[in-house]
Amino acid sequence: MSENTPPSAGRPGPDSSSSSASVSTDSPGTPAATPAAPATPPSEAPPQLAAGAIDETPAVAASRAASDTLESATAVEPVQPSAPTSSEAQAAQARVSAAKDTAAQEQAAQAAYAEKGAADATAATGAPPPGFGAPPDFDTPRPPPASAVAQTQPAYLRQNDSAWSVLGRTIAARARQLFDRAGQRITQRTLRIGVSARIFHPEPGARGLRGKTLQYLEESVAHWVMSRDVMVFMIPTVGHQGMLHPSNIRLRDYAKHLDGLLLQGGADVSPQTYAASDMRAEWPGDRVRDMYELELLYEFVESGKPVLGICRGCQLINVAFGGTLYQDIATEVPTAGIHVSEFYDQHRHSVRFPDGSTLASMFPGRREAVVNSIHHQAVKTLGRDLNVEAVSAGDGLIEAVRYRRAPFVVGVQWHPEFHRAGGPELLDCTPLLDTFLRAARETRF
Repeated sequence: MSENTPPSAGRPGPDSSSSSASVSTDSPGTPAATPAAPATPPSEAPPQLAAGAIDETPAVAASRAASDTLESATAVEPVQPSAPTSSEAQAAQARVSAAKDTAAQEQAAQAAYAEKGAADATAATGAPPPGFGAPPDFDTPRPPPASAVAQTQPAYLRQNDSAWSVLGRTIAARARQLFDRAGQRITQRTLRIGVSARIFHPEPGARGLRGKTLQYLEESVAHWVMSRDVMVFMIPTVGHQGMLHPSNIRLRDYAKHLDGLLLQGGADVSPQTYAASDMRAEWPGDRVRDMYELELLYEFVESGKPVLGICRGCQLINVAFGGTLYQDIATEVPTAGIHVSEFYDQHRHSVRFPDGSTLASMFPGRREAVVNSIHHQAVKTLGRDLNVEAVSAGDGLIEAVRYRRAPFVVGVQWHPEFHRAGGPELLDCTPLLDTFLRAARETRF
């Protein structure tokens, strides 16, 4: 039998009772019946509908229709949630905390906005803030809150320190700092040593330079001092009653600004300077230079500056403190050795340093030394407050003196500038120069 054969006309289908006709009623509220849709052949129906039509009974259909109404939806029992896991609980707690933070931020923003609005309104109306202009209340005590931390004294303060004591220490520290800086600048500054001038007096009737007064400095003296990196300045005479070019500069100004004085050799000291008469007319000395150098010596000694005298300078130091001189050694001391000759600085003899003398400490281990000799005058009577520092080894004439009431005032009869440093025969006088310059540096304040 073929599958395409239709069912017989006498056998009713499953839905023949409901689909054969549609009934209409006139009662109100009842919808009018619509014509039944033509029956779809089983072969043309969707699989689902066909299955449902086959499985759904009239009782099941009525139950499904009842569950689609609103009353049936409210009557559905709620599904109880299962217990959350630990990760879900933490996530929920984090969401709650974030919500609280967001709410707090919104409240703070609203409060700030309200405060700003009030301030803007006050500024717009020009009204002062509350309490503005009221007199201050100084009588009501306002102690710090109990939660405030008590102030402790800093560790650098003392227990009995006051504002004045701290201020005093601050000022003292600042003053020490300034003095230290000034002292450093002074001590590091190059030394300035003044050298007295030799004087060439004009010759009567001469023309040109011979008719002028010349003041000069011997080169060897300047180079000897400059060998220790020291600046040398020749100090000229000053005219108290200058006719052509008067000046207010005095020798004390040089003593104030220079660090030491060196008296160089030259002409004899005039007998008039130490209240003696001339033995011979050819030995008058230089009275003008005596007055100039004596004033210069007194100013430097008064200023506490060191003085070193060479040859004539040694004799001048003795005369300045009341001593006298031999005007001519050969005439007044016939037993004395020869102290000057035509060989000038090539003539020499030995000197001896007494025990305890300053020169003995400058040249340790040396009791005698060979020096040059270019002088026909010498110390006769020792001046007051002077010590003998060296004597001639042959005849005992005084060859060096020191003034004991000053830091450094020393005179030597020989010319140390003619001695080569480290020479094999003549005494190396570098320690003498270094001691002089050290005293100049220490007394420059």
